[in-house]
Amino acid sequence: MRFILFFLLIGFNASGQSIEFLKMVKSHYNGFPTITCTEASKKIGNPSILFLDTREEEEFNISHIRGATCVGYDEFSMHSVRLIPKNAEIIVYCSIGARSQDIGEKLKKAGYKNVKNLYGGFFLWNNSGLKKVDSHGNKTDRIHGYSKDWGKWITKGKIVY
Repeated sequence: MRFILFFLLIGFNASGQSIEFLKMVKSHYNGFPTITCTEASKKIGNPSILFLDTREEEEFNISHIRGATCVGYDEFSMHSVRLIPKNAEIIVYCSIGARSQDIGEKLKKAGYKNVKNLYGGFFLWNNSGLKKVDSHGNKTDRIHGYSKDWGKWITKGKIVY
């Protein structure tokens, strides 16, 4: 009982995420379909499921989900996804899920039917201890913090800016 009370008092939930982080993430979501990190991690390696990283190439090169394709955000173009079948299962992600939600909405408007946003984004993926790889496909503990203001939400790994 004291153990549970301790975690409630310090403001962490069962996954080890601060309540403040989860509140912040929720404030950026608008009801777009999501998938949890645990559910998404089970889909890695399935060739029929596409992971689209909507962060910028600099962020992606530091670390990303194995098998993900960087499509970026600032320069995102529907042309970059033109070869993806409209019925493909697509998981989009960024640092916390805000940018990827925007790209997910663009994909839906373009006729993609099965798009989900990784809830909590790559920060929650990282903080949950899930594997990430660098630009050479090697396992890494590094993660791009986007900025000092956003990097404060990263609780594991070596933060790079």
